[in-house]
Amino acid sequence: MPLLPASISTHRIREQPAAAPTPLFFLSSPASGGAFPPPAAVPGGRPGTRPGIWTIIQNCTVISIACCVFYSHCGNLAVHKSESFARNSDPSLLAFLKNENGTTWISNFLFMNELKDQICSSWFAPVGSASDYPLLSKWVIYGELVCSGSCAGPSDEISPLYSLWATFVGLYIANFVVERSTGWALTHLSPVSEEEKLKKHMKPDFLDMVPWYSGTSADLFKTAFDLMVSVTLFVGRFDMRMMQAAMKNTDETQNEDLLYDYFHGKEDLWFDFVADTGDGGNSSYTVARLLAQPSIQTVIGGSMHTLPRGKLLVIGGDLAYPNPSSFTYERRFFCPFEYAMQPPHWYKAEHIALDKPEVPPGVSKMKEYNGPQCFIIPGNHDWFDGLHTFMRYICHKSWLGGWILPQKKSYFALQLPKGWWIFGLDLALHGDIDVYQFKFFAELCQNKVGENDSVIIVTHEPNWLLDWYWKETTGKNVSHLIQDYLHGRCKLRMAGDLHHFMRHSATQSDKPTFVQHLLVNGCGGAFLHPTHVFKNFERFSGATYECKAAYPSYDESSGIALGNILKFRKKNWQFDIIGGFIYFILVFSMFPQCNLVHILNEETWYGRLQSFSSTIWSALLYIFEHSYVSSVGSLTLLMASYSFVPSKLTRKKRAIIGGLHVLAHLTAALLLMLLMELGIEVCIRNHLLATSGYHPLYDWYRSMESEHFPDPTGLRARLEQWTLGLYPACIKYLMSAFDVPEIMAVTRINICKNGMMSLSRSVLIMYYTSVFIYFWIFSTPVVSLIFGSYLYICINWFHIHFDEAFSSLRIANYKSFTRFHIKKDGDLEIFTLAVDKVPKDWKLDPKWEAEERGPHQLSHDRRYPSKWRSASSPDPVRSVRVVDHFTITRTRAPDPETSC
Repeated sequence: MPLLPASISTHRIREQPAAAPTPLFFLSSPASGGAFPPPAAVPGGRPGTRPGIWTIIQNCTVISIACCVFYSHCGNLAVHKSESFARNSDPSLLAFLKNENGTTWISNFLFMNELKDQICSSWFAPVGSASDYPLLSKWVIYGELVCSGSCAGPSDEISPLYSLWATFVGLYIANFVVERSTGWALTHLSPVSEEEKLKKHMKPDFLDMVPWYSGTSADLFKTAFDLMVSVTLFVGRFDMRMMQAAMKNTDETQNEDLLYDYFHGKEDLWFDFVADTGDGGNSSYTVARLLAQPSIQTVIGGSMHTLPRGKLLVIGGDLAYPNPSSFTYERRFFCPFEYAMQPPHWYKAEHIALDKPEVPPGVSKMKEYNGPQCFIIPGNHDWFDGLHTFMRYICHKSWLGGWILPQKKSYFALQLPKGWWIFGLDLALHGDIDVYQFKFFAELCQNKVGENDSVIIVTHEPNWLLDWYWKETTGKNVSHLIQDYLHGRCKLRMAGDLHHFMRHSATQSDKPTFVQHLLVNGCGGAFLHPTHVFKNFERFSGATYECKAAYPSYDESSGIALGNILKFRKKNWQFDIIGGFIYFILVFSMFPQCNLVHILNEETWYGRLQSFSSTIWSALLYIFEHSYVSSVGSLTLLMASYSFVPSKLTRKKRAIIGGLHVLAHLTAALLLMLLMELGIEVCIRNHLLATSGYHPLYDWYRSMESEHFPDPTGLRARLEQWTLGLYPACIKYLMSAFDVPEIMAVTRINICKNGMMSLSRSVLIMYYTSVFIYFWIFSTPVVSLIFGSYLYICINWFHIHFDEAFSSLRIANYKSFTRFHIKKDGDLEIFTLAVDKVPKDWKLDPKWEAEERGPHQLSHDRRYPSKWRSASSPDPVRSVRVVDHFTITRTRAPDPETSC
């Protein structure tokens, strides 16, 4: 096989060994840069492994492009072209053109042409005689005949195309053998070690935000199925909370699995709250990294303050989206927190905690443990599988990154310093606590909570906002607990579920106030929710509340909604799969439109527009009067659109909004259908389509093949015979796939002339498939634009679809968490810290890597506990800011002397 440039003669090939220039290895090496992936990205780029399929495809692509360029510039007759040109041209004319006094552009053109012929004739000339290669002499290489028309047979010279192909293949094989046999790639000339390369390219493998409008996501279909099963089976029939109550001990220590009091004796305490964590990896890690920092420095009231890391972390549910599973919990929840603060070196992810809490070596009980702890309540997404995954990963594991997990049940009570309590309630899927849970907290209020103590109630759903929005009443057991057992001792209610931050405080009133402050903070990592939809909320449980803080602000929230018009398709490109198919169903019965000549015959644009509009109206009437597929599709879409409108509106408003939504889509689909049919009609009338049957591209290919690639030995006929006709048939129908407009035009003419019944079923399938391909491409931008505009109008004008309109945007920015400080005087100081922009790229933190650590050192004792830092500025640790700051005063016992 020749591995040298083709200009070297045959006898020189015999005299010296073949050697290929090193730069050509870059064209075929799987380990090289340029057109090929780097070694870290290609499985075949490492010694001892096979080359990846993408490497092979890329190499074939490069070779094909090189061959095409060679043929288009040189051809198989490069040498003879130059000789023929010199032989047939007038010498005096050549001398004049080469003269400096000749025309400049002609001289330049001639010089470029001579340079091209010289390159083709010297570099890519035939390699040698075919007699030197007996195996090749039996076959004529697939190329042109070099001899003149008078010759009796093909030339004895080997085609230069074969030389080029053989050289590339030889180089690839040589590089492959050397790299796999010695472990050293010829293209790995850099002195940089593999370890340093890996460190340089190491990045966290975070998952993207959940594509809620994806029509192909198996996770979303699983989520819908799990939700139906959970609502039907687990709510009211089988409740995990009942099983937890049944497993409770009956002796005096029966509350040890639910009540944790080892914070009680501390002088002061810092603790954090975050919720709705497990969505995008970038946003979840940003929040987890801030929570893991030993302290955060930020400006409050014009002065710099240091806020230490919380000794306690409370997470308010929805740990992973879209459904609870081992994959989502590990990749969307545990992974960001473990990167933020690593678990102990002895901890194993598959380890099941049999006797919690499993304290580190050297610590006998939890009161002696000085590291951060974490308590978690489940959210509605955690309940989609009946709480199975939550129990396995939270209640039966000991560590969430560097936070220890002492809790054993899905609800708990924490006794904090200075008379403060935290009640973590599990609302399951119906937004309320069960009887056994109610009994535990009611007895705790009667027997443990002091008269002057203060209670913080944590739930997943903020029913004060959701009940106001949906105009309903939920959480009756929770309200009963607060009003009849706490008697005003509930100073704060906080929740997640809504992925924004809002705080409402009770106004001064003569009526009793059962809860002083209402706080929502679900910005732990999930997509953003709007705030302006809830700006009119002001009453809850008979008390009046005033909004003290909102993040993002109402104006920012309203402006963000505009992204549904501009960015819906960019953020939800998978929605095209559903949208284009729906549009095609809406107009399926309208293809083809045979009577469009009247539109083109109008003399004025106004007349054409009027005729076009009347045609759309006629098509709309035809759908509901005569068609089957389109009418069923339209009615199905109408019912789906009516159901999509929130039930908080009256039936009349839902029907109007849903009907207008469907009408916009149906009108757009008909408009696109007529434009497409008009385009085909214009092409047919101008003889651009339907001029030579179903296979004009294949016919052109056969003519070009016969002209430029003759087959004197009958090789193509033998291939057709050996493959039972598959060889030409496959090429024929594959080429038809690239000539869709011709198929559409020819079939359209046949249908308009002879009717639909005159064609076979296979031809009709081919026609509608061709129409669908082009119509899908035309319709997808329009369906996304209309649906995005619908969401924008609904969220900003009618304040509905707050979940649908913002989940479509998948906004990772505007993340926050709340940090609490129980001061020595018993007052509770509350800071809400926020990051406006979440980084998208991360790099290994050199300070984390360089920090020395002992063999038994826990990660919370490190100065730099997080592995990754932002690869661009600003870093969240530096850009974090306080968006809300307030203090809740402790209830103090009355002075006996004053009372007397």
